[in-house]
Amino acid sequence: MNKKYGFKKTIMGLVPFIKPYKWQFIIAILMILVFNISMVLAPSFEGMITTQLANDVAKSSGLANIAIDFGAVLEIVVCLLIIYACKTISQIISVIFLTNAIQNAMQDLRNALQNKIRKLPVRYFDNHHFGDVLSRITNDVDAISNALQQSFTQIVSGVLTVTLALSMMYMINVQMALIGTLIIPLSLLVTKLVVGKSQKLFKKQQNALGDLNSAITEMYTGYNEILLFNQQEESIDKFKQINENLRTNAFKAQFVSSTIAPLNSLVTYLSIGVIAIMGTANVIAGTFMVGQLQAFIRYIWQINDPLSQISNLSAQIQAAFAALGRVIELLNEQEEVPEANPPKHIENVQGNVTFEHVKFGYYDNLLIKDFNVEVKSGQMVAIVGPTGAGKTTIINLLLRFYDVKGGSIKIDGVDIRDLKRGELRSMFGMVLQDTWLYSGSIYDNIRYGRLDARKDEVINAAKMANVHHFIRTLPDGYDSMINEEANNISQGEKQLLTIARAILKDPQILILDEATSSVDTRLEKMLQEAMHRVMEGRTSFVIAHRLSTIKSADLILVINNGDIVEKGTHEELLAKKGAYEKLYNSQFNHE
Repeated sequence: MNKKYGFKKTIMGLVPFIKPYKWQFIIAILMILVFNISMVLAPSFEGMITTQLANDVAKSSGLANIAIDFGAVLEIVVCLLIIYACKTISQIISVIFLTNAIQNAMQDLRNALQNKIRKLPVRYFDNHHFGDVLSRITNDVDAISNALQQSFTQIVSGVLTVTLALSMMYMINVQMALIGTLIIPLSLLVTKLVVGKSQKLFKKQQNALGDLNSAITEMYTGYNEILLFNQQEESIDKFKQINENLRTNAFKAQFVSSTIAPLNSLVTYLSIGVIAIMGTANVIAGTFMVGQLQAFIRYIWQINDPLSQISNLSAQIQAAFAALGRVIELLNEQEEVPEANPPKHIENVQGNVTFEHVKFGYYDNLLIKDFNVEVKSGQMVAIVGPTGAGKTTIINLLLRFYDVKGGSIKIDGVDIRDLKRGELRSMFGMVLQDTWLYSGSIYDNIRYGRLDARKDEVINAAKMANVHHFIRTLPDGYDSMINEEANNISQGEKQLLTIARAILKDPQILILDEATSSVDTRLEKMLQEAMHRVMEGRTSFVIAHRLSTIKSADLILVINNGDIVEKGTHEELLAKKGAYEKLYNSQFNHE
């Protein structure tokens, strides 16, 4: 469920990441102040040159006898050069400090998101599209970074410029300054009205971008299946629909936001027109110098410039604000149940596993109502049942991907909730039907089971998994690279590599999700041999798909609707002529 955050709460969520670099921000702001003071002083000195030249012309008897005081003009020009130099140097220094502070803060924000993701329960990823989570870490953080980098200076500089320019205007002429001041409330009113409408549109834009990323990730992950089922046209239509939704929301947000600048410029032009008439009348009356009128109009533009710049950046600022809300929402998601404090520790894990009156449900309704089983060290336990019976749920509870809602699961008599999750999961090795290999060498993928393993240990694990010969046939052997999709080796070979990884880890308890149904008979035999080797002497839980492969199991649990309907050995269950026999015979007859 999406949480809604107000402006204050959203902005305050960014403060912890900015705070460590406050001195860099302070130095940058001081340099921005120097820059703006220099910028505001410049029009006055430029106006002095105009006034000096006008006075020199006025004192002259004719065009042929114009006497210009070049000394006075040169003094003003030197002052202007100093002002321009200060303006340039301070701007460079502010950019250096501000860029460093912002990029460090964004690095910390990404690290915080990564740490947060590690602490989120599996439930979160079950309920959120991977592409949307990825979009928050990449696109949303980039939007925040770009807005801070480009907008922070403009906003701080704009506030200082407006304040200083107004001060100079009031020093020149109060009446005219009052007219110039009207630009600010009118511009703020225009901005508030437009932003009020566009902010909701920018929120929709960021959400639509997340949907687009989710769709792209989903389509490329299942690209082969799309081709297999000839769903290319449907996928293209779906993408076009999502893309059109993003285009529509982006257009509305950008269009509404872009009206701020022209509306503010209209306000400024009207103000300049009034001030020009009043100023010219004062100059003619002799109560106002022409250089002051020139400086005054420059100050009007100096007030308009930051207002226009901020208006032009409003689209980026609003997109960043929407992105920040999504990032803060992720950072505030409920984490996994805290670790036990102090945690218990099992010195020498034997692998005895006990389920005592376990209750569990993903939502309000209980899927598992009263699950009881005792597994002794070294036993092979097979879990069978129809799809959706709760087989995978048992494994999720055993690994604490989810916590039980009643009863307990114990290893060697210790409740797994009293153990650190890292220690608990280090006891397990897993060989799943959906293999996971990452882009890298075969050697590194096997060594992932135990990163400190020696090369000879990696090779021995590969031999035990019946995959050493295959690896040796490759041109680069163990240094052969697996591509990003891991589709340059067969499914069976992937399975053998994951078995080698599990062997190398040498866990006390194994979880095996059989994946032999999609391979040929020869490779199936190799997989079965490798699985039996890795299970030898270890407690193992096997989610069985082919019942013919679990005849040697010490205990078979027949699961349906989250409960054990039968349990025993293969022979015992067949003799009962119950649910297991029906499953076995129906499968055997189809094989």
